[in-house]
Formats: sequence, C-alpha cells, structure tokens
Amino acid sequence: MAIKVKNPLVEIDGDEMTRIIWQLVKDELLFPYLDVETIYYDLHVKVRDDTDDQITVEAAKAIAQYGVGVKCATITPNGARVQEYGLKKQWPSPNGTIRGILDGTVFRQPIVVKNVPPTVRTWKKPIIIGRHAYGDVYKNQEILVPGPGKGELVFTPADGGEPTRLTIQDFKGPGVLQGIHNTEKSIRSFARACIMYAISLRVPLWFGAKDTISKTYHAFFRDTFQEEVDAYKAELDAAGVVYFYTLIDDAVARVMRHEGGFLWACMNYDGDVMSDMLASGFGSLALMTSVLVSPDGPMEFEAAHGTVQKHYYAHLKGERTSTNSTATIFAWTGALARRGELDDTPDVVDFTKKLEAAVIETIEHGTMTKDLVSVAVGPTDQASTEGFIGAVKARLEAKL
Repeated sequence: MAIKVKNPLVEIDGDEMTRIIWQLVKDELLFPYLDVETIYYDLHVKVRDDTDDQITVEAAKAIAQYGVGVKCATITPNGARVQEYGLKKQWPSPNGTIRGILDGTVFRQPIVVKNVPPTVRTWKKPIIIGRHAYGDVYKNQEILVPGPGKGELVFTPADGGEPTRLTIQDFKGPGVLQGIHNTEKSIRSFARACIMYAISLRVPLWFGAKDTISKTYHAFFRDTFQEEVDAYKAELDAAGVVYFYTLIDDAVARVMRHEGGFLWACMNYDGDVMSDMLASGFGSLALMTSVLVSPDGPMEFEAAHGTVQKHYYAHLKGERTSTNSTATIFAWTGALARRGELDDTPDVVDFTKKLEAAVIETIEHGTMTKDLVSVAVGPTDQASTEGFIGAVKARLEAKL
C-alpha cells in the first residue's frame, strides 16, 4: 500500500533534460510508493512566455500558501534562447522571481559520497553555502554608454527633499554603467535565516564582504549582519555556534585550507559563484542540494544545476545519455521530508531517508553517471540516465 502524504506540495516542472529526469524520478522512485497530491505548475520556457511569466508568480504564491515546493531546473533565456524558442523577450530568472516573492535565502550543501573524494584534500566535512537571494546584480539596471557624457547615481527622497547626486564616471568615450541595490529588510532577513540555520545545524557561521573597498554598500551588509548576530547572541551561545566575519577574499583563501563543517553566508553574487565552486570541488553540481528558506516558513527545494542542454539535444536524437539525477531526487526527498515534518507523518520522512540512502549506496557501490566516473575512485560502472534510476529503484525496493 502506498504511503499517504497528508497535505499537498507544490510541484514546479522545468526544461530540457532535467524535465525528462523529473518525469523518470516521479514514475520510478516516487509515485509507485507514495500517495501524494501535487499542485502542479509548468514553468517550461514556452509556458512562461505564453503567460507573460505570470505562471512563475503564481507558482511562488502557491509555495507561500502550501508551505513546501519542489522545483525542476529551468531556462533563463538569453538572446540565443529567444530565437531558439521563439520567445517574446528575455524573461528573468524564474529562481530570482520566486526568491524575490518569498524573500528567501538559498542554502546549498554538497551530497557527500565516499568514493567521490573532494578535489580540495583538506575538505573533510560539507561546507554549506547560505546565499542572499535578493538584489545586487540580479535586480540591476544597466546602460550601454554610446559615447562621451556623465554617468550619475541619483537618489530622490519620497518626501520631496533635495536629490543626492554622485558622479560615477565622466565618460570620454563608449562604456557601460550598472546600478544595483539592496534593502535593510532583506539583509536582516538573510542574516536571521543564516543564524537560525547555523543554530539548527550547530555549525560555525561565516560571513564575508568587501567593506574595505565598498565602504557604504558592503559595510552596510557587515554592520546589519553583526547587529542580528548580537541580537541572537544567547541562542548562538547556547548552540555553541561561533560567528566569524572576514573579507570575502580572505574567506575564499581560508575555505581552500579548511576542513569544512561550517555555514558560509554569502552576498548574492558571491553565493552564486561559490556554490558552484563548492559543488565542483565536492564532486559535481549534480551532488548539491539547494533549498530556498523564507523567513515566514515556506521552503522550496530544487537541484542546484541547470537544465543539461547538451544531454537534451542528444536525447532528442535518440542517443544514449548519462545524466546524473541525484540532486533532482534529493530535491524531491527534501520537499517530501519537510512535508512529512509539517504534517507529523514519520512514515513519509522515513521513506525519504531510505530513498536517499539508496542513491548514495548505488554510487558508493560503483554504479554512477558519466560526470562522476571521471572523479570517482575505485571500480565504476557508467550507467545511462535510465540505468542509474533503475539501479536506485532496485536498492529502494530492497529497503522497503
């Protein structure tokens, strides 16, 4: 008899090869064993285009309503994608839209398997990235400067006061301008989410910025984060969590020599870049979990990697693919475990633990996809996309 999942979760479908994997995971590893209702949203790039991206907004609001969402990887279209899919425009990142609506912080953590050793020999424990998921370059405005002229930063007070004007550059010829922003509310939310996550995991908390150069913007992050740390000092002390601030370049240097086992809070762009570096360093982007945590409680789980475009084109030609579904499976198990915790259904949580164990054991016994074969130690058996999921299914059924 299928295990009953008491309440629905929001399911967000995506694009290309990850869309193929998404369906395989549901058909082979989830729906045969679970009685679960999903509130389905299709964020295929053409559906987003047809709805003027309103489907993305609706999906985010649904996560806020139901408390748990699970998301497939999606395309953020550039000029080439606009032509390929015949889109109206270059729509914004769906992840960015959802993060903005939920005011969430993204936490990414590597999935550690014994036979895929970290590239950095000092890393012994997972390093968790907490990425501020609002503002900065992801919500910017840019100007392609055609020729000589003055580029300015202007703030006009809402109360009718005198505008503040700062000259960014007196251009003598063509160039480029960018304006970015953040808000105190969002920065405090980010700091609190990182603090509470570090307390829940009982791991040290790091934060790095470049306040020596950016004496206002980055310094505001530094000071606001410190204020929140001071406000939660009793809780941090009780959990044995130590807070450490340093310059972002020093943090990067320290990370390369550290054993791991800490939460690294990063500004938006830093978190974007460093999470991919850590994923690669620990084995593969497909061995990286990602969860968006809203300060109001809702969570959205997804794979940290993209849509695997190259494999998708091979799949369309009928060619054999070897695409790693680990992070997609863990997105589903993370969401289902959260649903089980909220619903007080321990049998659902137990199922997710067994499925995760089946995935890890499959890899550790040598059956893995092409991306891991090149970095694994010991004997390996390169599996196809479907073959890997089939091997996981066999181990799962043995556990059930």
